[in-house]
Amino acid sequence: MSSASNGTSSTNDAANPDENHGPVATAVTIWMLAFSSAFVILRCVSRLSIVKRWGWDDTLILVAWVLAIGFSFSILWAVRMGFGLHDQYIASENKVPLQKSEYAFSVLYNPVLMATKSSILVFYLSMAKTQKLFKWASIGTLAVVNIAGVALTFVNAFQCNPVWAEFQLKSPTYAVCTDLVTLYLSSAPVNISTDLIILALPMPVLTNMRLPRKQKIILVITFSFGAFVAAVDVVRISYLEQAYQVRIQEVGQENANASRITTTDDFSWYASLSFMWSAIEVHVGIICACVPSLKPLVARILPSMLRDTGDPHDVSGTRHATFRTDNNLNAVDFATLRSASKPPSPTASSPISAVNGFPNGHHNHVNGSAGPLAAVPEASTEGMDMLDFLTTPDMNSPPTSPINRAGTNITATTNPASRPASPTFFDFYNLQKRKPMTKLSDKESFLPVALVTILFFLWGCAYGLLNILNSQFAKVAKFNGNQTVSLHAAYYAGYAIGPIFPGSFIFKKLGFKATFIAGLAIYSVGTLVFWPSAVLVSFTAFVISNVAVGIGVAILELGANPFVALCGPAAHSEIRLNISQGVQAIGTVLAPLLAQKVLFKSVTDASGLISVQWTYLGISLFDVALAVIFLYLPINEASEEDFEELAEKRQSANSAQLYGIKVIYITLALGVFSQFCYVGAQESASFYYESYITEVEPSSNSQGVDPFYYQTVGHTVFAVGRFLCAALQFFMKPRTLLSLLFIGMVITSALCMVLSGPSAVAVLTLYELFQSGIFPLIYAICLRGLGGYTKTGAVLLTVATSGGAVFPAIQTPVAASYGQRYAFCIVLAASAGGIVFPVFLETVDKAKRQVDPRVIERTLPTTSSEGRVSGRALSFSEKALWKFRRKSSRNVEVQHAEEGADPSSI
Repeated sequence: MSSASNGTSSTNDAANPDENHGPVATAVTIWMLAFSSAFVILRCVSRLSIVKRWGWDDTLILVAWVLAIGFSFSILWAVRMGFGLHDQYIASENKVPLQKSEYAFSVLYNPVLMATKSSILVFYLSMAKTQKLFKWASIGTLAVVNIAGVALTFVNAFQCNPVWAEFQLKSPTYAVCTDLVTLYLSSAPVNISTDLIILALPMPVLTNMRLPRKQKIILVITFSFGAFVAAVDVVRISYLEQAYQVRIQEVGQENANASRITTTDDFSWYASLSFMWSAIEVHVGIICACVPSLKPLVARILPSMLRDTGDPHDVSGTRHATFRTDNNLNAVDFATLRSASKPPSPTASSPISAVNGFPNGHHNHVNGSAGPLAAVPEASTEGMDMLDFLTTPDMNSPPTSPINRAGTNITATTNPASRPASPTFFDFYNLQKRKPMTKLSDKESFLPVALVTILFFLWGCAYGLLNILNSQFAKVAKFNGNQTVSLHAAYYAGYAIGPIFPGSFIFKKLGFKATFIAGLAIYSVGTLVFWPSAVLVSFTAFVISNVAVGIGVAILELGANPFVALCGPAAHSEIRLNISQGVQAIGTVLAPLLAQKVLFKSVTDASGLISVQWTYLGISLFDVALAVIFLYLPINEASEEDFEELAEKRQSANSAQLYGIKVIYITLALGVFSQFCYVGAQESASFYYESYITEVEPSSNSQGVDPFYYQTVGHTVFAVGRFLCAALQFFMKPRTLLSLLFIGMVITSALCMVLSGPSAVAVLTLYELFQSGIFPLIYAICLRGLGGYTKTGAVLLTVATSGGAVFPAIQTPVAASYGQRYAFCIVLAASAGGIVFPVFLETVDKAKRQVDPRVIERTLPTTSSEGRVSGRALSFSEKALWKFRRKSSRNVEVQHAEEGADPSSI
């Protein structure tokens, strides 16, 4: 298939005069304008004639429609001037008007999207009267949409300096311009990320509404129309990428950022279809914004479409047979739906409220007591809010006088469907309150820990992909060593930013699940920022994308590491975290292999760098999907009171002081410092791993063995080491294992400075084994006994990971001056600094008592729901004796367990 048939052409020499994308662009633009205009008109009819209410969201959609008309007419005028033809077949007198038309629709594009998305978000705000998280998320997204929209509009408006150079056939030598395709492709992440956020924002509110299944499905589908906008945006991006690839071929790699008016490229031909899809995106967005507002009109014209005709219950959850008169039906529907949109708060004094799902004070009684219509006068005073607007099948205004109670007979007996006996798909996550994570047994904690471990694998993959991508990007852009290490430092700088803001606020105020979702969302945005980095081949843009991904992953770690450490029996905290971190290490092994040998294999220039964007789009969409899944997963939480209760079990050990300071705070401070040094040593060795192998074993290159495979083996040993450390903790205390690992790190890093050849490679691999279990051990040990400060401790420990940004930067000049072997002194110094923490734990008795889980379990043995004592912290011999005696004297054992006796005394 020729390139022309794909909408692009690499040269003008063999251009066919019959090839013209203009008619297609004209037809599509006219039809999309007609469809969007029809939806806007129907929206106005619905709002003015039926609902009789006009809001800011309606005004904004009219503004978007007017701008879209101007946008569409600029495309139509451009087609008339030759847009869609090969450059050599455009009349010379039409080229300046054509460039003016192109300038017009490039400037109007972002304001149309900005007005459309603002209309949707303002509409969301009208639904968020009692939903604080939804409200602030909508406000934040609204701010991002408008700030980005204004910025991109100015960038497009001033794409040339001076501006009038855009309208010249031959640009002055002093003019500086940016290519229009480059601008569009660079701004793609902003558009698609805000599309996905706007699509996801209302889903928790909609799925939590207490409505019959059909009504709820209709609402979810109505708000899911935004997925079409995201899909159109993806198609548009593919055409923009084709146009950009052709342009690079024409203007040359060295001049990839030249303006379209300074080259002889075939812009009007290869860019025409991508701009046609921009028109489709604009009009589909307006249509999707209008769809929810058409519900009253559809209910008026086709009421049966929205009613559960096969269900014996109406939308309020009551039986149709309970309504005695038709005159009062609308008022009953309105009141009950107003109640249905709010979560019930049943009390012992209002059993009927608990059955019907009405708020307190809106009870239904049989004989003349206050009914649900107590809400009607209030509703008529305040007006119908947007939630009522969406859920009421008949949009007639509610009556201002109370309904005649004699005409209805709504009782608890006839109203069982208002509260489903079994959860539906949309309600399954809204079950009874779950047990705090700190009180779960090993068996109970398995599922939530396994679910969160998926996140560990995800950031392991992120780390592996970024390492390879940074190296490939550095080769394409011809960066020096300092710039390359800066990209690595940018990722770890995210750990110094994300956990403090916004991570700390989200973690402490909203809990673990919200932290997971926020981390995934920011990580998703960070991967999308890669696009402008690749398109512009910009070092600054790539630094920003690395920082964004680092912030997202840091927030994920802020929630996931303490969750795994604290979810379940405290005695197995280090074991659980080592296993989850082992899964993360597997991602670190697999992702570089996939990147090096498949994804980035052909990335040798800017064109190849652009093609990788689809990998990151897939990662971004996967992150969004995972965030939605976590929203509905039954993740256990814990409050500060739960952490305080956990700490009080060893109050004497946790309240002990050393030099007037509580031991738990000294442990935390030394642990944070040790973590900072450890991560610095780890990243210093990892960043220069291949360079070290090349220096100490030069024969590997001559034998055709890529140093990358040596590092893959090292990472594999690292992953196995974490699982091995988890197993070893059944035989030794965590602090003892930590001490041995740090000693091994110091010895092997010192040997790496003096050895060469295969011996140096073997010792470096052994170094990977010793460092494997240190991070999870430090993390879990430091969280013990913090009580209400547990989350603060988690924030500090996550910030300590930013050591990965400092030590490799220090090692760079040393390696450049003295070589890789001598530069391992930085790794040795960092390892020696980190060993201070285990030395403190091994030499201070108060610290031993505070961090040893075995002491905790012996002092306060825990019992399961059946009253059986847990022997999880005991040795194998003690466990065997414990199980034997449990079979013969279960009742005696339970009695001793309740009294807090040591197992060995039974």
